[in-house]
Amino acid sequence: MRDGEEAAMNRDRAERLILYLEDAEAALQRALRAASGFAKEERLKFSESLYEAIAALNSDVWKPIYDAYPDLAPEYEDLEPPTISSELSWNEVRLEHPLTEKDVDDILFPLLKSHWQKVALVLVKARDSCNLEGLSISYEVLAARLRDLADRNEIEGIGDLRIWRFSEVRLKD
Repeated sequence: MRDGEEAAMNRDRAERLILYLEDAEAALQRALRAASGFAKEERLKFSESLYEAIAALNSDVWKPIYDAYPDLAPEYEDLEPPTISSELSWNEVRLEHPLTEKDVDDILFPLLKSHWQKVALVLVKARDSCNLEGLSISYEVLAARLRDLADRNEIEGIGDLRIWRFSEVRLKD
């Protein structure tokens, strides 16, 4: 250390450390996206470890910096926390005659891919298909069916499928 430099974290060091930590978090997020393409068993193993690393970074590593320099902390007030889009479950759904469960599956399955897609995107596409076919099926009913399919392991889902913008679905591996 040069004369006059202290071992304690000064503002300049805190700012530099934040840049490194932001890079580290971005790298972990990229690794998480890369792991989403793995086979299910490997994906679950790696994803869990990566989520833990991201959580530790966000809960433990940033805190001392933001405690020392609160003005460096990001402003989260403008961020809307994820909220549940629908609580409707498939066993509560009563389809209008003559619609059947198979009819709903016939709308959803062609839209599902081998890669992850946001639930919200699949629902919008499904409603578009419903409109083209003159069917009246709500987003909530379609989402309830996706959740049921994932719960029965007929498709794969990640995240809380009740929170449409923050969860994803795909065809099984």
